[in-house]
Amino acid sequence: MTSGNLLSDHPELYEERFPDPEHLAARWVEDVLVRHGAGPRLLDVGCGTGRDAAWLHHRAGREVTGIDTSDAMLAHARSRHPGPGYHRADMRDFGLGAVFDAIVCLDSAFLYCHTNDELAAFLARCRAHLTPGGLLVAEMRNGAFFLGNTELLDGPRTATAAWRGVTYTSRTTLHVDHAAQLLRRRRIWTADDGSPRTEQHSAWRLLFPQELRYFLTTAGFEVLDLYDRPGPRTEPSWSEGQAPQRSASSDRLHLIARLEPGHSNGDSTS
Repeated sequence: MTSGNLLSDHPELYEERFPDPEHLAARWVEDVLVRHGAGPRLLDVGCGTGRDAAWLHHRAGREVTGIDTSDAMLAHARSRHPGPGYHRADMRDFGLGAVFDAIVCLDSAFLYCHTNDELAAFLARCRAHLTPGGLLVAEMRNGAFFLGNTELLDGPRTATAAWRGVTYTSRTTLHVDHAAQLLRRRRIWTADDGSPRTEQHSAWRLLFPQELRYFLTTAGFEVLDLYDRPGPRTEPSWSEGQAPQRSASSDRLHLIARLEPGHSNGDSTS
């Protein structure tokens, strides 16, 4: 297995490893959008395999566009989850020549902005592509959880997934890079077909709730909600009708922000 990233290079394996048969993530997004009166035009940043974008497009009746940097993920999305418009673009510098009523960023994609400059650049791109009053909805790891909590750092976590008759096993370790304020991940994959093992490295920015509020306010957004649970990746997971808990101590963080009138810069083409 000679892969830059085994899961993003093999989207079918990704969906086996992280199943969402009830479409919890997409349903949670739709609940947020309806609750806050968002219009139909939606941009999914880091759309991955396209399963959330397609559900929102077909089942919720939204006009969905998805962007991602993985060619394999985009090819899978176009063939297996058609309907939305899919484009290869980087979250820090995309220009789509269109505006949206809401932008969604799930599964910690927000945290691939590792530096302050990258985060400011992403929020500027969101501002350029949102209508005045448009929503930014994100679901991510919670940096505040790691203040005193070590349960995710105590040792390797093992998981398996089967794909095309082969069982893949991953051993994942996490550690906090305090100077860079990153949660770094080392993942080793093995397979029962005798393939060589693959070692992969990635990282997420660790953002604290007040820090996140500052970045958003500076970028022209009003934070409507910022809370830890319930959500599509929490335990127990979100279900229809559940109200947000006003706390931020768990390992997930959910953000709903509105672009304040007068802050859209109107530059969605560069």
